[in-house]
Amino acid sequence: MKSIKDAPAIPNEVDIRETGKNRAEISAWPFETGYAVTLAHPLRRLILGSSVGYAPVSLKIDGVLHEFDSVRGMKEDIAVFIINLKTIRFKIKEELPSAVVNYSFVGPKEIKASDLANDEVEVINGDAILATLNKDAELNFTIEIRKGIGYVPSEDLRDEVDAEAIALDAFFTPVRKANYKIESVLVGDNPNFEKIVFDIETDGQIAPRDAFGNALETMNKQLNIFGNVFDIDLEATKTKGKSESALKTLLIPVDMLGFSARSSNSLERAGIKYIGELVLMSENEIKSIKNLGKKSLDEILSTLESHGFGEDYKLDGKIRADLIEKINQLKS
Repeated sequence: MKSIKDAPAIPNEVDIRETGKNRAEISAWPFETGYAVTLAHPLRRLILGSSVGYAPVSLKIDGVLHEFDSVRGMKEDIAVFIINLKTIRFKIKEELPSAVVNYSFVGPKEIKASDLANDEVEVINGDAILATLNKDAELNFTIEIRKGIGYVPSEDLRDEVDAEAIALDAFFTPVRKANYKIESVLVGDNPNFEKIVFDIETDGQIAPRDAFGNALETMNKQLNIFGNVFDIDLEATKTKGKSESALKTLLIPVDMLGFSARSSNSLERAGIKYIGELVLMSENEIKSIKNLGKKSLDEILSTLESHGFGEDYKLDGKIRADLIEKINQLKS
């Protein structure tokens, strides 16, 4: 017989796992039946549509009047040059909203994406080919790069860029793939719960974890309109949920993290049982664990990073206090 509920269950398990370069699997559970897909579908849309990236929006080449022109001594015509340029993934340094960058090359030279990196912009995919110049060629051009979301066709940008420049279709989205699947999960003796498993891959402009976090932030901001109307503090609810989730992860036993035998033995001898104990320690304190070699140290730091507790992570004061109290209770 089904027990009567007066509120849906709140999921309390989350897992983040790197599955490749710029690719991660993010899972959460347990959800009531039907809740998983209700949340997963709009989140996927937001991951794809609200992730911020950078793209060239205009191109100006000395001596070139339009995109069907050519440059003497350059193997590629301008149309191919533009196609190649669109494949290059830029990132403006200091996260500025835009940058206008000038370039000058003389042949013979194969111009790669890495040749476009300078003090103003980074290039993510440095091996991409832009153009090939023979020994008599000279190429001078200017690119305007902007920060944005989604896709903007060149027609919509013509009035916004330099009148002498060629407007480009702007592919801002740094997310290459965002898929999800719903799995059944057992809670107690009840098999009617669900688990969301997201598979996210980016082009390197942004980490999959950050793309997912940005989507969550966007969803929260969109929902706040209803919170304001119905007097619900969504921000407080979000903070509470985030704190509970972080504490849950911090209390994962270290013997469940898949450490090598050498690392596990060193941690066991040091009396360290939970991931939160490592998070509370500085890198120097972890280094000082007896018989912990460099390989084991790298393994531990990499595992902390994969669970969201890298060197940039700062423990919230309340979470720190709750964590210390809970660990003391568990180890007493």
